[in-house]
Amino acid sequence: MPPQRIPREESWNSVHHSEASGDASHGENGCADVSMEDESDHGTERSTTESPTFPTISDVHRALHPLQATADRVGKQVERFAETLDRLSIKKQKKPQKDCRHVLPLINAYKKIAGDTIQHLQSMHEPERRAQLCKKTKRRLQNSSSRSTPGGPTPEEDGSNGGMMTSVDDLKRWEQEEQTWDLLGLMLQSEYPLPESETSHTDFVRPSKSIEIHRYSSEKDVWDSFLASDNQAWERHVVVEWLKKCADRSGQDIEQVVKELESGADRGSGLWAHSWLYSKEAIKGQKRLRSWPRALEPDDPGLDTSLVNSEKNKALVTQLDPDAISRQGRSLEKQDYYFERATWLACWEMVRRGKDWDYVREWCQERVEGWRATAMRGDPRGSPFHTSSAASWQSRALWRKTCALAAKDGGIDEYENAVYGVLSGYLPSVQKVSRSWDDYLFAHYNSYLLYSFSRYVKTNFSDRVPSALADKHGSFNFSVFGGQRTQSGNQVVERMQNLDATKEEARKPFKMLQGNLIAKTFDDFAFKQGVRLNESANTKSNSKILPPMSVIKLLEGFVTAPLRMEDYDFLRLITHIIFIFQDLGFDFGDDNRRYFTENIVVAYVDYLGKAGKQQLLPLYASRLSSQRSVACLGRQLPVIHDRGERQTMMRLMKQESIDVPGVLNTQLQMIIMDDPSKEGSSMRYPNLRILEQNTNDPSKVRPVKSGFIGETITEDQQDLVHGFEWYMLLDGHWLQTMTVGAVLYKYLLRSQGLAAARNLSQTVTFSKLSLSKTKAILGRPVDISISKGQESSDDEAVGPTTRNTRSRHNRSQRRRRSSSGRRFSSERELLLDQASTFRDFETLFVALDAMEEWKRLADDAVKYIDQRQDSRLWKDPFQMAFNRVQTRIEPLLHGWLQSPRSDAEADEFKQIRVGCLPEIILAYNSVLEFSSYYLSRDLLLKSMDLAALIAEEDSDLAACFVAADRMPELVDSFALLSKTIIRADGRGAKTGKSKKKKNGETLDLWTVRAPSA
Repeated sequence: MPPQRIPREESWNSVHHSEASGDASHGENGCADVSMEDESDHGTERSTTESPTFPTISDVHRALHPLQATADRVGKQVERFAETLDRLSIKKQKKPQKDCRHVLPLINAYKKIAGDTIQHLQSMHEPERRAQLCKKTKRRLQNSSSRSTPGGPTPEEDGSNGGMMTSVDDLKRWEQEEQTWDLLGLMLQSEYPLPESETSHTDFVRPSKSIEIHRYSSEKDVWDSFLASDNQAWERHVVVEWLKKCADRSGQDIEQVVKELESGADRGSGLWAHSWLYSKEAIKGQKRLRSWPRALEPDDPGLDTSLVNSEKNKALVTQLDPDAISRQGRSLEKQDYYFERATWLACWEMVRRGKDWDYVREWCQERVEGWRATAMRGDPRGSPFHTSSAASWQSRALWRKTCALAAKDGGIDEYENAVYGVLSGYLPSVQKVSRSWDDYLFAHYNSYLLYSFSRYVKTNFSDRVPSALADKHGSFNFSVFGGQRTQSGNQVVERMQNLDATKEEARKPFKMLQGNLIAKTFDDFAFKQGVRLNESANTKSNSKILPPMSVIKLLEGFVTAPLRMEDYDFLRLITHIIFIFQDLGFDFGDDNRRYFTENIVVAYVDYLGKAGKQQLLPLYASRLSSQRSVACLGRQLPVIHDRGERQTMMRLMKQESIDVPGVLNTQLQMIIMDDPSKEGSSMRYPNLRILEQNTNDPSKVRPVKSGFIGETITEDQQDLVHGFEWYMLLDGHWLQTMTVGAVLYKYLLRSQGLAAARNLSQTVTFSKLSLSKTKAILGRPVDISISKGQESSDDEAVGPTTRNTRSRHNRSQRRRRSSSGRRFSSERELLLDQASTFRDFETLFVALDAMEEWKRLADDAVKYIDQRQDSRLWKDPFQMAFNRVQTRIEPLLHGWLQSPRSDAEADEFKQIRVGCLPEIILAYNSVLEFSSYYLSRDLLLKSMDLAALIAEEDSDLAACFVAADRMPELVDSFALLSKTIIRADGRGAKTGKSKKKKNGETLDLWTVRAPSA
């Protein structure tokens, strides 16, 4: 049965266990050579045989959200982290905390999320992971005699996912994250210790200082006393035990290691207990040939030539005791050498993983190698030894020094030396077999810890130190550091970043993070990584999320991990660790350092926004400084268009005490700043262009240009409109809303974004804003743009019954409401005054839109008339369009933009009026002239009224024409219209006498003839 294909749109959290069961069948012991290339080839074969698929809703959604695949992959984890943060975090503390009791539940919850994810990933990738570990073990055995330099993943460990949405690399990454949370909890408990009454539920309980030591106390008691009295020793002990736990959880199972070693030693599990099997058979053969009654000795005649290995180049040992090789200077058979190295490798794995002595003894006894367990007995960190005399103290101190001597000069294999090095603290022998960052750190911290313990015993219990260890000229007089100096945690971490053997791994993000947690320099790490993030975000182009800054000098001489905006998992991890330290009241430094540290949180918030997790944004942004949280959310709001999502976001921002008006204002400012069209543009307002620039007939009024507003709206302009829509959900803040709206209109007018401005006037109207905001200001929603007379007429329109009912109800409450009514009227007038500029700009673009729509219908009217179509097809819509133009233009002719609030605004308004009103009036004149042909010749009276209005004394309209140097053009326009009055025959207009107007105006004095078609 071929493997199941995982659909692209399926979340990795819902992948069934059938994949894992299929992979598990590759090998019984999990150590079969799994070829990543073969797996990839199978995936290719499946893809070529599949039938074509059609796009699904998920495909479309993924196209709209570029990070949807990533969001699917880590969706549940992201939400669980956010839920845990919201539920357990106590927010930022102003004062440093004395202990870490309140953050431990948060750390443990994060650690559990990582652990649950690991279990899920193991169900899919554990067989492949075991295969990789098996290959790693083989390489270690092959290179045990010559040190291999650790580097990047080998071809077998490239983490290819074989078509899955997750891979072995994901499993490794989550294992590292779980280890990091574990380390953070341990280091915080060390730095911010819990009260003794609350330490029962922690992983590592520090021994009590009340331990009383006497001559009969066990070494375990003295070890506990040492850890209780020395803070640095306790920290090192915690790190060493953490490294052991990490090695045990992430390494290959020891039993699997043994099975792999059995095959390499040319013996099955039944023959493992026969020790040096091949050398033993050679010795027995010599004894049979010689009929020797006693054990063979190296100096027996002829042995150097007869008792040799299978390659005939080395003499074999004559006896089989463990010291025979070093004592006699002879060799073993090749298979036995492999067996010896493999056995010591297994012992190294056990001590490196912190297996207690009982486990080691049982393992050795099963293989009839009990002497090895006895040689390793004596570590005070293992099972307690029940001793009753001071001699046991001396023998154990002497035992450790003897182990150091064996690690230094004895042993036939580097892993044997490393085992004794771990037990004694001899650093060089452990360094020699170290293959990873963890191994090197373990070697140093283990050596420093045991050395400190030896000094503690010598200082406080000198009578129990054997005299042989006090001899400065004896064989024990050597340093366990091999000539190296002791270093602090920070020095060790920095040194590993520059060692050839470890620098590649040490500079990876997880190891740099763990190293800085151990060195207690997380604040410096977060600052540097924030600087690096700012640098990488602006590598290809200027980032809007993290604006470019000069950061080169800030990183000079420092090593940082290559952190990018796309490293979402690591950003999440550092972000939540930053929050942990915030909850502890930790100070991240001055404003500059805090800014770069917050870059990490800002980058993670940006990821959440791109992944469609908008509801989580306020929670994380609230942990930033006030100004940064406003700027961060200001970048995220424009992409949210759904009204329900916006209402939710507003509620969440208020809940997190975020400056909502500041966020709304900032988002618009950022959009304007990002607009590339503003580069090189002046602050001058361009003149409107409504009329056709050239006309073939100078005797006619210039016509209105079709589509003069246009339909082009840039992405930034659309974001401005969407951004201002948020203000309809903001209660109150009337003046700010009106001010911001006016600023947007000015910006769009100055940048010639007429289509966007029209869209704004249609989307966020003054009436909608009034209805949405007056409830919080006046006590009830009111459209204050409607005059009192209009409200009364609306009441009359509802019918007499309703009106009478309302009248009786109003009379009963009239006196009680009289005072509140006056106050309501006063507040209403104030709101209208504050909104005057916004309303004026809205009036402008509503009028322009009406004029453009009129032009479209005018063109249709000409077309219908030329085709001799029924006038009912065009006349009514055309009449309505003209009426709209007439209504919308009227406010522009009376006091438009005449209420500035400062001298600067007065100059600005004058510039806008000069750039807009002359063109609008000339265009209106053209509208009147054209409409008079097809609707009524009486419309020409409007042109005469317009001329009279402009000609009034101190007319602000005339001043605009003079300032724009367009007065001659206006005079020509009215002159041409006068000729039109004489020459036009009123095609499309009613015949007969003209109706007298309100003031007695009539066109009957004129002889009107329509021009021929």
